[in-house]
Amino acid sequence: MTAMCRDCLVVAPGEQMPTRCRECGSPRVVRHPELLLLGIAHLDCDAFYASVEKRDDPSLADKPVVVGGGHRGVVSAACYTARTYGVRSAMPMFEALKACPQAVVIRPDMQKYAAVGRQIRAIMKDYTPLVEPLSLDEAFMDLTGTERLHGRSPAATAATIVKRIEAEVGVTASIGLSYNKSLAKVASDLDKPKGFAVIGRAAAVDFLAGQPVAVIWGAGKALQKRLAKDGITTVAQLQAMEETRLIARYGAMGLRMAQFVRGEDPRRISANRPTKSISSETTFHHDISDGEELKKILWRQAERVARRIKSAELAGTTVTLKLRRTDFRILTRSRRLPDPTQLADTIYRHGVELLAKEISKNTRVIAYRLLGVGLTGLVDGADADPFDLAEPSAVRRADAERALDRVRDRFGADAIGKGRGLP
Repeated sequence: MTAMCRDCLVVAPGEQMPTRCRECGSPRVVRHPELLLLGIAHLDCDAFYASVEKRDDPSLADKPVVVGGGHRGVVSAACYTARTYGVRSAMPMFEALKACPQAVVIRPDMQKYAAVGRQIRAIMKDYTPLVEPLSLDEAFMDLTGTERLHGRSPAATAATIVKRIEAEVGVTASIGLSYNKSLAKVASDLDKPKGFAVIGRAAAVDFLAGQPVAVIWGAGKALQKRLAKDGITTVAQLQAMEETRLIARYGAMGLRMAQFVRGEDPRRISANRPTKSISSETTFHHDISDGEELKKILWRQAERVARRIKSAELAGTTVTLKLRRTDFRILTRSRRLPDPTQLADTIYRHGVELLAKEISKNTRVIAYRLLGVGLTGLVDGADADPFDLAEPSAVRRADAERALDRVRDRFGADAIGKGRGLP
């Protein structure tokens, strides 16, 4: 058994640090027989959005904080204090407030969270180029072979990264360490918050046998229900099944499950995993049927998408409109563009046409509770919005938007805007 102090990074045989670090006295000691042999890590920030809000407002430190979209929306993140009341991510906001009436509710600030996410990613890339983001606040890292570069084991490097994030960014994170991606991701959830958990080769299959099927990465509620209908609720039951039988019954997901339950995952960490889409959506405080009000909201969402895609130096070839009706039916409508775009004006104009077409085909007034717009088919931003002298109005609109961007870059995102975005 090997032990490592997560604070001072000293490494010693496990019997020399049974409860606390022999050097600094810290109780934050991680022990595992394969600790120094594993190099695939999954870093996951703890209640990320809520942690950023608490960092920025110290008066919230001991309060239950819920980040979400108002009474009609859902919980985007809940701090660990709020979770003790039963509040969870993706819970309808009215249920969260019923469970925790004293919660401090904060509207999401995605631009701020994205900036913090970039800080965290930059720290990770100081230690390895093989960083594969999954979202703003979590990523895989391949630390294999970095011992000579950093003078310490991958486990110690992972602990160093978490310490730097806490000191320099002001949020906490948990680490999962293993020999493949799937198990590293499982491990990062085992000891939250501020956790460091390890799943080694020798015990992986036995560990997984005792887990419910929900532990399988990619096994959503629909698949879990299907498995339950087939009488399967634990990983041990899947381990007892032949791979061919799983594939025949569940297709490609059957192969993934067969590999996962035996502790296998052939995927490598890729630092160049492409972004597939950039979008923005909002859930309304009240149902909206008025087309003009929907258009104003659509413009604000188009502006958010444009800011994000410009920041990522990408462009989109397809505009997608998303609507959720009061009966919770979700509608998506898409249109391929003649040229890739980064412009809010282009996103908006095509989104409005999709919206008008959807509204006009209804024989009665339909109210909506959510509207979103996004760009897919992403390409290099250098290909965006080529000048078209045959359409001078489009050139003028593009020039005007770029002028607005320059003002916002200098004075802030709210310094200037178009009248169509006013409530």
